Formats: sequence, structure tokens, C-alpha cells
Amino acid sequence: MRIERLDVVLRARSAWEAMELGNALVRRHAGAIWKPWLLCTLPLFALLNLGAWAIGHLWLAGLALWWLKPVLDRIPLFVISRGVFGDAPRVGETLRAQWRWGWAPMFGYLTWRRLSPARTVFLPLELLEGASADQQRQRRRTLGGAVYGHALLLAVVCWHFELMLCLACIAAIAMFVPVDLLPETARAAWALIGEETPAWADIGLNAFGWLAMTLIEPFFVGAGFGLYLNRRTELEAWDVEMALRRLRDRLSSATPMLALLLAVVLLAAPAAALRAQTAAAVGDGAVAADASAPDTAATGHDHTAMADPHAHQADGEDDDAHGDSDDEKPVALDDIFDTVPAADTRFDRAADRAYDDPLLSGKRSVSYWKQRDRAEETKKKEKEKEQRKGDAKNASNAGKPLLAGVAQAFAFIGEWGLWLLAAILVLALLLTIKRWLPWMRGSGRRRAPEAAPVAHAPVLTPEPLPDDVPTIARRLWREGRQRDALALLYRASVQTLCERANLVLPPGATEAQCLRASRRLPEDSDRTLFARMVRTWQYAAYAGRLPDDAAFDALLDELHQQYRWRA
Repeated sequence: MRIERLDVVLRARSAWEAMELGNALVRRHAGAIWKPWLLCTLPLFALLNLGAWAIGHLWLAGLALWWLKPVLDRIPLFVISRGVFGDAPRVGETLRAQWRWGWAPMFGYLTWRRLSPARTVFLPLELLEGASADQQRQRRRTLGGAVYGHALLLAVVCWHFELMLCLACIAAIAMFVPVDLLPETARAAWALIGEETPAWADIGLNAFGWLAMTLIEPFFVGAGFGLYLNRRTELEAWDVEMALRRLRDRLSSATPMLALLLAVVLLAAPAAALRAQTAAAVGDGAVAADASAPDTAATGHDHTAMADPHAHQADGEDDDAHGDSDDEKPVALDDIFDTVPAADTRFDRAADRAYDDPLLSGKRSVSYWKQRDRAEETKKKEKEKEQRKGDAKNASNAGKPLLAGVAQAFAFIGEWGLWLLAAILVLALLLTIKRWLPWMRGSGRRRAPEAAPVAHAPVLTPEPLPDDVPTIARRLWREGRQRDALALLYRASVQTLCERANLVLPPGATEAQCLRASRRLPEDSDRTLFARMVRTWQYAAYAGRLPDDAAFDALLDELHQQYRWRA
């Protein structure tokens, strides 16, 4: 790896930051990624759909395109693996590379590794490093072990994004349907799902899947590449290596200054040594002068020494020993320079921070396995058991008068509870024998079968209307078939509407559609009367509110006069 050419900042990142780094690389090289992606996937999409349409199973085209995702992932991986070094390839280079680059591991990624959530982390490892099979196995275990959970979550999130985009495309179609036509559209769509789906619907669903994959898959590959790059930075310490290289560059630029400083130090060293020797000679001369000066105490000491030669000899030995210890004692810097070094508060603060660092602390926790002593544990458990027994005995002795009745009640329930439940069950059966015994014998009363609801024929049918609508409607009303009479008037009103407004309504047109169509009637009185007829029919058909005889006769007469029906 030529890490000095990397176009990104190398530092220790969390897994989430690494995925965002990969997405940033995809956004930076968006043009270089999506242009070859479209040039490759659009012909592939057309060929797969043509082949699936030829065999009559268009859903196979969407499945095949989804299964070939690892092959198409090589396009964004090729671009960002070059772009991270500041050398983004052109569209022609990317397309030419797809014919010969990265085909060796594709068999595994199209078979047993197809559903692996970490394939975008392992794909750069096998396509960019070119290691042997054993090395790749070890590298996958080392690289993917720490980020496998993040890779799984990334795959789940991207899959949900693609699903939501497909549903959004389907919902966008419903946005262009008028509100009044939504129920009919929903029923038609459900009928298409239940029956054999037409070819255009299958191709549309495949197109939605391709569009969602086109938008999400490059970001999925980029996030996996970011995890791969971050794991290599952590394991191989690329950030430390780059810091050392920058330090080497700064030191190489400062080499002349260091050489000059070294020369000054070497020239000043002999002069400092000469001054030290001169100071030592001056000190020895002063000590010799002090030793030759007359001293009365010394004279007395000599007389004493003459009187006692053994004492003189001992004193001489002590002086020699004392002199030897003075010669061996090291000389402090304060005695030489006659100065006291000042305390450096900044150094003290830095030292305190260093001692507070947990990595430099002398304490650490060590965990290890230790074999249990079964005999000791058994003795401890027996001791605790005896202690609990003693505590329970003391507690029972203390609260015996209070809990004696409760204990007896629980003992009675535990001993006789099952018999009590059996007695209650038998009593309940005896009390309800009149209800269940006839049913058990088969002579119980059976419910009368509910009358099936009357099936009404569609209101707007292509059947022709009778010549004398008012007479037939009055006869149906008097025979007790009020709904049929109102349905006949409603059909005749709709036919008059179509004739006067010069339009054609479908047989399944709703009341709302008929009301909207009535706005084309030239006269306001016709529109008002038609709205009244529709409202009367709706009350009768959906709410069960029939008009009385007078209201029906008034409505029929007004319709007869206004619409000029033949009698």
C-alpha cells in the first residue's frame, strides 16, 4: 500500500465514522461511479427482462438482477479504490476493467457467500490485496471479526432503504389518481394481484427494483470499503507510520541547523573542560594553605600524641579513614555552580498528567481461572443451610401465634382443594342440567336458519328501460317493492342525464360520478331535480330510509313533468 498517496486523513475512527468516510468517497466520485453503472446495468436489465418475457416468467428477471449484485459491486469498488489515492478512473477505464478485473472470487460470491452481510468488507480484501487462499482466510477472520456486527446492521439498513424506495415508487403512482377514483383503482389493483399479473406490471416492478438498487448499492459498497480501510488502519498503524514520515521530513529539512548546533557544542566543550580544571587547581591550593597555618589546638594535640603514641596512631587512622570518605562522596551541582534550580511548574503539571494516565498506572486487573475446592464449597453450603434453618426456626418461633392460622388454612386448601373444585363442578352441572342434557340427547331446540339477504341486481344495467316508467314505478311501490321502484326512477334519471348532457356513463358508475356528470346539464332545474333523486336513492339503498307515499308521489310527478317521460 502506498499510503503516502492516500487522499483521506488517516486516523483512528469508529465503525460509524468509517462508514461515513466510505459514503463521502462515493459522493466525491459520484459521476465516475454512476455513469459506468448505468452503462452496464441498463443493457443487463433489458436482456434479463427480454429473456424472462420469452419464457413467460418475468419475475425471474428481478431475481437474477438482485442475485448479480456482487458482480455489479465491482464498478463502485474499482472507482473508489483508485479515487482514494487521488486518481479517479475515467468511464472508459472502468468499463474496460470490468472484463478482466475481479472475476476470480465471483464464483464464491454468487454461491455460498451471496447472502453474507459482510461481503462488501471482504470484497476489497480479495480484489485489491491478491493474497493466497490461506492468507485470505486469515485476513477475513482478522479484518471482519471486529466489524461483522456493523456490517450486518449496514446490510439490513440498505435492504430496508431499497424496499422503501420500491414502495415509494408504487405509492407515487397512486398520487396521480383522483381521490374519487381511489376505491375503484384499489379494487382493480387487487384484482390484478389475485389474477394473472400483466407483463407491463411485472416489468414496472422490476424497473422499480433496478432504480432502488442503482441509488443504494454504491453507498452500500462505499460504506463497506470504509470499514475495510479503517480496519487496516487500526491493524497496520497507518496513522502512526504517516506521523513518523512527517517527523522524518521535518527533521531532514532541519538537518543544516542541527549540524551547526552540534559544531558549536563540540567547539565549546574543550573551553569548558579547561575552566573546570583551573577551578579544581585553585581549590587544592586553598586547602594546602589552610593545612600549613599554625594552630594551638594542633600543637596540644601533638603533645598528647607524644605522650601516648598508641592514641596518635589511632587518631591518624581515623583521619585517614575520614579523608577517604570525603574523597569518595559525590559533589552536588549546587556546590559547583552555587545555584538552586527553580521549580518548573509546567514540568510538574505534565508529570501529574502522566501519572494520572491509566495506561501508565502501576495497577492492572488480571483475570485467570482457578479450580474450585469442592470440599470447602460443600462445607460452606452446609454451614449456610444450618444458619438458614436456625433463622427460620427463630422466625417461626417469633411469629408462630400470627401465622399458625394462615398455615393451617393453606394446608387445608392443599389437602382438600381438588375435592372442593370437583364438588363445585358437580354442583354447577346439576344446576344447569336443563340446558345441556337435551343437547346431549340430541333433542335440543335448534335455531331457525337465518334468512339469506336478498340479492339485488345492479342498478345501472345495460337492460332497456320500459316505455311507461311512471306507471310501472307506481305499481312496484304499491306491491311493496319500494327499492325496485326507486331503482327504476334512478335508472331513468341517469338515462335522461346522458341524453340531455350528450355523454356516456359506464355501467358501474357511482352516484358521485353521476352527480359530477350532472353539472353538464344546461338547465339549473334539471341539475337540482337530479341531485334530489340521487339523494333519495342513497337514503333508501344505503341507510334503509324510504320516503313515505306522499313524498314518493310528489317526486314521481315532478320527474315526469320535468324530464317529460312518456306515460
